[in-house]
Formats: sequence, structure tokens, C-alpha cells
Amino acid sequence: MTISEKSAYLKGLMDGLNLNTESDEGKMIAAIVDLLGDVTKKLTAVEDTTIAISDELDEIEEDLDAIEDFIMDDEDDYDDYEEDDDDYDFDDDEDEFDEEGFDFGDEDSTIYEVECACGEIIDFDEETLEKGSMTCPNCGETLEFSLEDDE
Repeated sequence: MTISEKSAYLKGLMDGLNLNTESDEGKMIAAIVDLLGDVTKKLTAVEDTTIAISDELDEIEEDLDAIEDFIMDDEDDYDDYEEDDDDYDFDDDEDEFDEEGFDFGDEDSTIYEVECACGEIIDFDEETLEKGSMTCPNCGETLEFSLEDDE
């Protein structure tokens, strides 16, 4: 028997006993039965909410598991490439690393990095490299660059 059924049963018993609700005892029993009815309604609402939250959490858990599987598959693929460098041509990858800087796949977007004597690490682009020099924003020292390849 559920709590709702028990509450309804007690209300039926009270009605069946033909209690005098004008007497002190009758008022007390009627108030207790009404209170039990209210508590039952609230408890049922809490149970329904808990079930709904539990269902939502189960769905979220399934979604997170799917995301985790997707990410782990990608990492496994990357690990396979690391283990078998000879089998994978890194030059065909969109994001290439070269000796001069990081290439975002577009010749115009190569970013270079230099460390000033003051310790400041400065990023700059191809245009700044072609100028041949730049000023450190931290200490003001002029940094000069050469376009010659030192291989």
C-alpha cells in the first residue's frame, strides 16, 4: 500500500466512524487526518520531482559517456600516430609545426616567437619579420631579424 493509499484509508476510517468533529477528540483526529493528507501530497510531489531529476541525470550520464568515448577515440587515434610516426605523414596535417613558427594552414598567418634579453616572449607575424626588426614592448630594446636560413 502506498502512502497515498494509506492516507485515503485513514480518511475513510474517520468518515466511517462518524466521529463528532465538534468534540475535542474529533477535532484532533480530523486535523491529524488532514495533516497526513497534506504531507502525502507534498511527499508525492517530492517523489515525482526526484524521479524526474533521476531520469535527467541518467540522460546526462549517457551523453557524457558518449562524449568521453568520442574524446577517447580521438586520443587513441592520435596515440596511434605518435607510436607509428613512419606510417603517418604529418606534412598533410592542417596544423603544421616548422622550425620558424606555427602555421595555421595559411601562408599569411605564420606566427613567430622570440625571447628578448629581458625575458619577455614576443609573438610576431611574417610582416614584422620582413621589416627586419621590432621594439620589445617590455624593455624597449630593438630586436633585429634575418630572413636568411641558418640550416
